[in-house]
Amino acid sequence: MSHTYNSQLTHCVFSTKERRQIITPDLQSRLWPYLGGIARENKMKAIAIGGVEDHVHILLSLPSTLSISKAMQLIKGGSSKWIHDTFPQHQAFAWQEGYGAFSIGISGVDRTAAYIENQAAHHSRTGFKVEFVEFLKKNKVEYDERSIWS
Repeated sequence: MSHTYNSQLTHCVFSTKERRQIITPDLQSRLWPYLGGIARENKMKAIAIGGVEDHVHILLSLPSTLSISKAMQLIKGGSSKWIHDTFPQHQAFAWQEGYGAFSIGISGVDRTAAYIENQAAHHSRTGFKVEFVEFLKKNKVEYDERSIWS
């Protein structure tokens, strides 16, 4: 084969440091497009971006040349720098060190995108900690309850 063909769809979830509720609706309206721009600049495709005050969900299509860890480094690092440079009132802003990355199949794109776009409604019923543990269990990811939030 003379070309590389690739389909890597990943639902990424990451939170603010100590899950501080600092991503205000005003910040969200500027941050979500900025995250999409970081993705585009790095040959990723952000299919859906959403979240609430303390965390973000992104459905990413990754190129074959980019690992998920590098993608998260680019997205989180670039957005943190932008927030510090653009919003003096958010100098204490930081992302939590870790993240969740869950593969999805092409048949799950619409459902996952709808889930991401409806985060505010979802989180009126379920908190982030419960949601994240549900993702881990659903995806059969082993975790230690004692260290997951440290």
